[in-house]
Amino acid sequence: MAPAPPEDARGGRSAAPMMPRGGGHSNSSRPPSAGQKMAAPGVAVAPVRATSPTSSLLIAEAPPALECGGGMRPRRSGPAAAWPSVSGPSVSVVFPGAVSRESCCRFACEFLKHVLHQRHQLPLPYEQLAYFCRRAAQDGDVIKKPPSMDLASKKCQQVLMELEGVLQHLEVIFSLTLVPRVLILLGGNVMSPRELYELNLEGICEGRAEESLKTASCVRKLFHSLFVADVFSELKALPVMGTVVMLQGHRDCGVDWFRPKLNYKVPTRGRKLTVNLSCDGDINISASPPQHMTSAWEDYVWFQAPVTLKGFNE
Repeated sequence: MAPAPPEDARGGRSAAPMMPRGGGHSNSSRPPSAGQKMAAPGVAVAPVRATSPTSSLLIAEAPPALECGGGMRPRRSGPAAAWPSVSGPSVSVVFPGAVSRESCCRFACEFLKHVLHQRHQLPLPYEQLAYFCRRAAQDGDVIKKPPSMDLASKKCQQVLMELEGVLQHLEVIFSLTLVPRVLILLGGNVMSPRELYELNLEGICEGRAEESLKTASCVRKLFHSLFVADVFSELKALPVMGTVVMLQGHRDCGVDWFRPKLNYKVPTRGRKLTVNLSCDGDINISASPPQHMTSAWEDYVWFQAPVTLKGFNE
């Protein structure tokens, strides 16, 4: 039986806007008020082919872009602004309106699944692999399988169980705090990974339910941009290795599964790619005074998932 195609996501809505209220320090993890938004990382930057195989994915830092309200936002100097200025490709996706908090979570989850499959840590796309593993588990109740197939099935189920756990906890932390950046670290360790992928959500304008774009259309736009940029096709296949997920959130958000890493510095070595998400166009959000980004982000720290996702290629 052919695998069931993944279902389209429903258009999620959130009542919480993206920016903490006020220009000073954010002393609470409570959702910010409507009309506030994250600083836009920049305009679209076309992927640049690297000439060396050791630098095929390097991040390019873009200049600040126009904020959704029409003015310029200053570059922040908080903990998430420590990226080195190195040459290389980045992919920028601009949504024509505000998006919801649930959509931001969906972007992170789908991007994680996509990276794992494209970098050969999953033999099939996540939805197909989950379908076949469930089918194999059901067939195993009535059909005796060879030991090798039974071992592969158990390993597949273990990988999927760990990945599903990370996805569920991502939903929890996105419901508790703004998440301006997500890191996916492949191989090595968190200080020196072999490859690093960043999802930058600083430019997102988060609106209430009636102001937000549908999640499914935004996910399609995100992956269309990734396919057009063609950032994975020339990379050599990776062996099975560990993957760690890190993200930024408010230090007092109350999450208990992710581990805070107060002194974490984003690695400057290894292959790197960043995906910048932002909003533009006619965004109907109630007016609010501009925020000073330097102080607004000082209470946001890195959190690390306490599990390492192990690849599976059988």
